[in-house]
Parts: sequence; structure tokens; C-alpha cells
Amino acid sequence: MRYFTVRHATRYNYARPAAFGPHRLMIRPRDSHDLRLVDAELTLSPPGATRWMHDVFGNSVALVEFNQTATELYIESTLHLESYGLPRLAVSIAPEAQNYPFVYSASDRSDLGRLVERHYPDPHGLVDAWAKRFFPGDPMPTYDLLAKLNSAIKNEFTYNSRYEEGTQSPIETLERMSGTCRDFALLFIEAVRSLGFGARFITGYLYDPALDGAQGGIQGAGATHAWADVYLPGAGWVEYDPTNGLIAGDNLIRVAVTRDPSQAIPISGTFTATPSDYLGMTVEVTVTSGKPETIAPPAPAVEPSAIKDQIGIQNEAQNANAPAAPERQPA
Repeated sequence: MRYFTVRHATRYNYARPAAFGPHRLMIRPRDSHDLRLVDAELTLSPPGATRWMHDVFGNSVALVEFNQTATELYIESTLHLESYGLPRLAVSIAPEAQNYPFVYSASDRSDLGRLVERHYPDPHGLVDAWAKRFFPGDPMPTYDLLAKLNSAIKNEFTYNSRYEEGTQSPIETLERMSGTCRDFALLFIEAVRSLGFGARFITGYLYDPALDGAQGGIQGAGATHAWADVYLPGAGWVEYDPTNGLIAGDNLIRVAVTRDPSQAIPISGTFTATPSDYLGMTVEVTVTSGKPETIAPPAPAVEPSAIKDQIGIQNEAQNANAPAAPERQPA
């Protein structure tokens, strides 16, 4: 078990007071057997009225209404978490799925639905051909196939931070041989879907052991992060981080899962102002390990009015007078 503290602060600045429309925050991870939320807070300035819901994937989503104008929109969140990482030896795949190719049961395939289907055009079969590099045709261990594909992205592609809005298509990532964690996660997802696996997109945070004096470092730490989930019968959902070649690591801090990256925008919303009034934004993310000496008692299970986690904020300002305010995409 590891104890993490995540602090994520985002500040949007405007030359003149701006009015803020409704905002949608995908910021609170759900408790599970491998991730426990000990304490959470959310700080908003100007203040807003917050209500909570679960989206179609079961993610916890906050809907915020702002009633004040301001020259600055500030969102700061802090999470205290206990993470129980899944070591490789604990990945126990059902006998019928231990070797690839295998076929999901009718029940699993029905429940996985579109998570098995390809989502992006591949008219010349580039993604198909790339994925089939790792499967020569003879049956092979399922775990080894996925591990090789995961490692290949880390070893063969160049990681580049990019803060513009959006995610590259899998074909663009293959052609450029570079991308961000979101681009690599999407390529991995589409590649394993082409092989018949059910897969989904994960947004969250990444802890870098180098912050505690360990040797080396990992890509994507110090910002929001993205990786993939693959469904393996018997093992369930297993996390793959192709940016760093990690599998089910306890330094992956999951916040939300979706079918497609476009559904994993941690914070979206609108503002009303002229284009020239928007002065830019700053984002600061820290993920540290170790239990603080003093922690407030866990919040009650009722309406969580103070939650702190602001994964990858994106203020998509869209109105007639104001362009979208691009948010720093997970790097």
C-alpha cells in the first residue's frame, strides 16, 4: 500500500471581469479495492454551487454554477489517497484466455459493447499492421502479447509534452512516432481493439518515484496523466501505461474511465468575455508519497461539498464573443 497526496491548482486570468457559465468537473476518484479516497477538498474562486452525479461510466462528476464575475477563475484540489497496486503475479487470467487468440464469452462481449469496437478510421490498415507485428500467428501468452505492445510504444516512440486541446488520432501518432500520454494511450487502445480486446481510456495522475530519491524518472509525472485499461477474463480490468511501459503500477492514480479520450475532460465550462480579455492560464500539479502527520477525518458520505482533485483542467469557453480557453492537456 502507498499513500499519496495530490495537489492540482489551475488559474485562468482575464483582463476584465468575466462571467462563468456552468462547469463540469470530473475530479473525484471512486473508492475501490485498489484505491481508497481518504480525504478530498475542492477550492473554487469565485465560489460556486456544486452538485454531484455519476456519469454513464459510473464516474463521479461535479456540476458547478458560478454566480459572480471575476478577473480570475481559480480551482485548487487536494486528494489524500491509499493505493494498492496490482503486481504482475497477481494478474490471474482465466485458463481459456491465458493464450491469445481467445474469444470473450457471449456475456462479456455483450457487456463490453463498444469497448471492443474500433473508433477511428484506419483505411489503409496502419494500426492493424502495427498491432499484428506482435502476434506472428501462432498462439502465445496473452499477457506477453499485451506487455510487448505496451513496451513497444515506450521504446519506439518519442514522448512530447503538448498543451494544445485534443488528442492525435492513432494514425497521426504512428506517422509522427511521437505524442503525449493521451496519444499513446489511444494508440494502445485502438491497437488492442484491432486484436479483439475490450479496452477503455483512463485519466488520472502519475507519481514519479524520483521525487523520493529513486533512480531515473518517468514521463508524464507532474501533470495529469492518461493510460489504458484492458479487460482480461479472470483478471478483470488491467491497467497499461504505454508512455512508461508500466502494467498495473501502484503509482498510477486513476480518477475516471471512459470509452474515448473526448469523454475524459476533467474540467470543462464556458466564460463570457471578448477574445482579447483572456490572458491565459497556469497549471500546477504535485503528487507526493507518504502519509501526512495530520489529516482531517474522512468526509461524510453525503453530498461532498469539499473535494480536492482537479485532474487536467480544461476551460472550454464557447460563446459568441469568447473563444475556447484551451486547457493544458495531460502531458
